[in-house]
Amino acid sequence: MASCGPVLVPPLLAEQGGLRLSAHYLVTFLGARFAGYLLFAAIAWEFGALVAVPPASRLAVVGVVHLLLAGALLWYAYSLGRARHPSSPGSELVTIGATRKRSLSGPAALGFLTGLSLCPPFVVAGVRAAEMRSVAAALLFFAVFFVGTCVWFVPLLVLGWTRRSEAVTTVARMAMALIAFYYFYLGSVTLAGRKLYGY
Repeated sequence: MASCGPVLVPPLLAEQGGLRLSAHYLVTFLGARFAGYLLFAAIAWEFGALVAVPPASRLAVVGVVHLLLAGALLWYAYSLGRARHPSSPGSELVTIGATRKRSLSGPAALGFLTGLSLCPPFVVAGVRAAEMRSVAAALLFFAVFFVGTCVWFVPLLVLGWTRRSEAVTTVARMAMALIAFYYFYLGSVTLAGRKLYGY
């Protein structure tokens, strides 16, 4: 929750589609996260135990994932603002009587990237998956790991029932931007440190 909560909660609050949209968002996020899990499990098994991977390579992966998360959060916050405040003067007339469908590419990108984020429990699970006898066993292990972590995301559906004013959605988008800058800082410092000090 410490790793994924800051990425997941502000976008859920920024959306104004009620429980149905929140459920679609969460399912898309978790589905993409599951794809990231399986990809990581296959790579971990293919290359052996993660402890054998040089620390510099692990830091490079962490830095790149953080930068990609920053970019995805900024892009998603911007797209939410564009959806709520169209730039075209006549866009309101065009959409009268029609419901605009929200794209789920944002939560899919965020879910996939958090599925590759190397938080401590995730690294431990990767080491266990690397020790499995077959890639099928590694994938099954990460599938069960995913189911266990999903339990902690279900309560976030409650956010779909909360009433959102313009102020709440604006603050949520600002929080997304701040978290994006934080991830950008982490990624930049990680990659710069690896470049300068060779660790």
